[in-house]
Amino acid sequence: MDFGLSPKARDHLSRLEEFMDACVLPAEPEYRRWRAEAGPDDHRLPPVMEELKAQARERGLWNLFLPEVGGLSVSEYAPLAEVTGRSPLAPQALNCSAPDTGNMEVLHMFGTPEQKKRWLEPLLDGRIRSAFAMTEPDVASSDATNIATSITRDGDSYVVNGRKWWISGAADPRCEIFILMGKTDPDGPVHRQQSMILVPRDTPGVEIVRALPVFGYQDQEGHCEIRFTDVRVPAENLVSGEGDGFMIAQARLGPGRVHHCMRALGVAERALELMVDRAKNRVAFGAPLADQGVVQQQIAESRLAIDQARLLVMKTAWLIDEYGAKEARNEIAAIKVAAPRAALETVDRAIQVHGGAGVSDDVPLALMYAHTRAMRIFDGPDEVHLRSLARRELKKRS
Repeated sequence: MDFGLSPKARDHLSRLEEFMDACVLPAEPEYRRWRAEAGPDDHRLPPVMEELKAQARERGLWNLFLPEVGGLSVSEYAPLAEVTGRSPLAPQALNCSAPDTGNMEVLHMFGTPEQKKRWLEPLLDGRIRSAFAMTEPDVASSDATNIATSITRDGDSYVVNGRKWWISGAADPRCEIFILMGKTDPDGPVHRQQSMILVPRDTPGVEIVRALPVFGYQDQEGHCEIRFTDVRVPAENLVSGEGDGFMIAQARLGPGRVHHCMRALGVAERALELMVDRAKNRVAFGAPLADQGVVQQQIAESRLAIDQARLLVMKTAWLIDEYGAKEARNEIAAIKVAAPRAALETVDRAIQVHGGAGVSDDVPLALMYAHTRAMRIFDGPDEVHLRSLARRELKKRS
């Protein structure tokens, strides 16, 4: 098991780090200023992002997440994903941000030629955005078999009825397509009841009810509650076949979890840097905070947590490359717990070292905390993944 970077990955990493330092990090104040002036209900994209996207394309840093397009394996892309996690602007600048990445993977793997031409091509080109509509407010969506939204065949169409929420990206005016998961066969086998279907945003009956804040922060892309009332779409919008929803969901999870977790570790690395700088420059009781044993311990514990989590994620990426996501399912579940946990603990320690400044918006730690804390819920809460791991361990001794 070799985690050394290939020459191709080293080249991409060098160009990405230069891009981050020269373009992305300096653009953050302009992005924040534009968003503050526009207000939380304005979900348009700050113009500086289009500038970053153009600069990323010029550097060959575009669609790196998809092996067949970007030319990088999961293991090769993972360290790059970590670097992008250092700034909330970077993933979109490289056209490597969720939920588009997962949706592009779905369309790439399961889309018809017509679906790919209509939706995948403009997504790969960065001309539109997309959303993945699975979670529902009226059922415990951590158990996806509970999903109640109906997808009913009616002649040459399917009719969708239901209510979704926490649909990331849906508030962005550029979001043109939803991949929606619902039930086509409520009485079928438990894991063959669900299907996925493409629902254009402008279809009659699609209502964006509201964009939900995360710990008071309103994202540019939004996390929306959406109502689908007698939404009629052509039958050819079905992805793969009826009953394939669970299979598709599982297929999109492996690489996507690696991306999420490595970005979380990028957040953690930036938080650790902020913690160290604060400790070295802040004086209390006649000496820098860095001289305090308790602060030294917080720094050391953070380094341990980050490095341990990174090794597990890199092992998972290697297993996916070598044997496929199915053979790495234990590790895929494990990293979804370990990486956000390590990142959140690090951000929390950094906030503590910053004192009152840590919970203000003068430093990015409060925003980091909000997004990292949400990671322990979205894409399956910790408890679901721990349950899966425990059941597999118990089965080994049966």
